[in-house]
Amino acid sequence: MLPAMPHDERERFLAAPRIGVLGVTDPRGGDRAPLVVPVWYGYEPGGEIVVQTGREMIKAQLLRGAGRFSLCVQDDRRPYRYVSVEGPVTAIEDPVDPAVREALAQRYLDPEEARDYLVATADQLKDDIAFRMRPQRWRTADFAVFAADFADAAASAEADTGANTRADAGAEATSNAGADAG
Repeated sequence: MLPAMPHDERERFLAAPRIGVLGVTDPRGGDRAPLVVPVWYGYEPGGEIVVQTGREMIKAQLLRGAGRFSLCVQDDRRPYRYVSVEGPVTAIEDPVDPAVREALAQRYLDPEEARDYLVATADQLKDDIAFRMRPQRWRTADFAVFAADFADAAASAEADTGANTRADAGAEATSNAGADAG
């Protein structure tokens, strides 16, 4: 079993500005997998996740239909860590509140880039909506703990192997010494 993150750590991890991967059931055909797409998201510890999208986008249609979604965020630097949450849509803001849109831009872009982005995409305000989700199920892994345990086990095995190699070498030397004496 992978080592899970403690509650406070998983909350901080999810609150950090990372690209999320949103997953939602796609019932449009029997052989379709869930829709899985990268998204900007907002989250404050203990709160709800907020995701913005175009009202007419397939993502929005599927989110409305499913009434729930999953979001996975990861740190792709070693040692790897991830948090995956799943829960119900608790609110749909139609249209998106300009403050939500601004907060997301500022979360992911430098201040000047955020300002320019908001100006350049101002027309989206009338077309974008926001979905809120309260995490119900959490899955986490912190491979730093696993890596430390793995390193400790490897070091212990190496120490045991080294001791056995020295003991074997000593026994062989003693055996060869006896053969030379004869």
